[in-house]
Amino acid sequence: MKVLMFTWEFPPLISGGLGMACYGMVKALLSLGVEVDLVLPTREIVYFPLRQPSDVDTLPAVFFEQSKQMLYSVQKFASLKERLEYIGISEYPESYFQLSEIQRFAESVTKEYWTSESISYHEQELFRQMTDNLVGEEDLIRKVQEFTMRADKFARVLDYDLIHVHDWLTYPAGMLARRISGKPLVAHVHATEFDRAGGPGDERVHKIEHSGMRFADKVIAVSQYTAQMIMSRYRIDSGKIRIVHNAFSIPDDAVRDKERIFKGPVILFLGRITLQKGPDYFMDIAHKVLQSHPEARFIMAGTGDMGRKLLRRSASLKLRHRFLFTGFLNRKQVERILRAADIYVLPSVSEPFGISPLEAMSFGITSIISKQSGVAEIVNHAFKIDFWDTDLWVETIKHLISNPDKCVKMGIDGMHEVNKIQWNDAAVKIRDIYNETLTEYSRNQD
Repeated sequence: MKVLMFTWEFPPLISGGLGMACYGMVKALLSLGVEVDLVLPTREIVYFPLRQPSDVDTLPAVFFEQSKQMLYSVQKFASLKERLEYIGISEYPESYFQLSEIQRFAESVTKEYWTSESISYHEQELFRQMTDNLVGEEDLIRKVQEFTMRADKFARVLDYDLIHVHDWLTYPAGMLARRISGKPLVAHVHATEFDRAGGPGDERVHKIEHSGMRFADKVIAVSQYTAQMIMSRYRIDSGKIRIVHNAFSIPDDAVRDKERIFKGPVILFLGRITLQKGPDYFMDIAHKVLQSHPEARFIMAGTGDMGRKLLRRSASLKLRHRFLFTGFLNRKQVERILRAADIYVLPSVSEPFGISPLEAMSFGITSIISKQSGVAEIVNHAFKIDFWDTDLWVETIKHLISNPDKCVKMGIDGMHEVNKIQWNDAAVKIRDIYNETLTEYSRNQD
């Protein structure tokens, strides 16, 4: 079985949990014999033919243009980083098309692929909804437009049995590839706009999400929490929704030995500093805990649109050196901060899943997570509290600080639990969904 997969993130191109989820998922799928042609938002028009588990770390690339492939094949690179920079994989996706080319996107794609008599009225309406809303001057919208235009080439040239796309950024590409190839489409929902925005959000994104999920043959939700959101907010048929919880596999070279950086207990927030993750609640909790435990240190690791606001608020609350901001951390830096932490806190307002709590638990850190999170469905050895109940968060943290032995035991129990939550189990479920989708596709073709 061969899968054409479109995703916005994959190591080393990471801005959130999506990249690590795709990494673990693809590696496990490869170990099951599923072949993956991976497409990322790179500068050069390339795809990554992944055939064995080790390929997720080396990312072998093939250029779409033969002349560029020949030039690439004779290049000598000093490191993997240098090779990926040659292809155009940076820390964040970039946009390389000229605006004049992108402005013709909706009109040209609609005219060429979606006005033929072979497409149903229902499909025409879904694609019209997608193209009508994939417009705007924002850099991110432009990047998605470019990514979608490239899907035309990959859909026509590559050989594959099924298309798998991850979140709204890649839904338009998947819809276009399905229309061109006729192959079935699986849409993977890691988060919705309701989750990311903590409210209504951007109407354009909602409509793209709706059209992508409606157009897909199957929809994979990362939790029951997300599945309910998909059914209630997007009115997606429950008959085509399948739930596959995420997992976490700690890298083979990870060092998990504790390394203290402060004398007192360290309470960690690790994630994007956005409304969805509840960083303002974390600061409220810190302010209250520090009044009775000034020896504690609270660390907010990550970046996001609320960073500056919270930095100013920290100053106004006079938290000083007891509340620290790290900014963006690479993988090794994340591991070091996890080795130093005693308690992990994620008071998410709306969390479809949440891989970072699993990562923290794998380091033996006692974790306190929001009940409004998908990860709460699969772990038992973690405290689960409503995001808004800050008094209970405060009391729980104070209890753990006052009872370090209980804190350590909870962390060890959590570590043993998380070590059993492997991507291989999730990959088997995804492969079964592929087989189910292909069987239904073949039946419909007959």
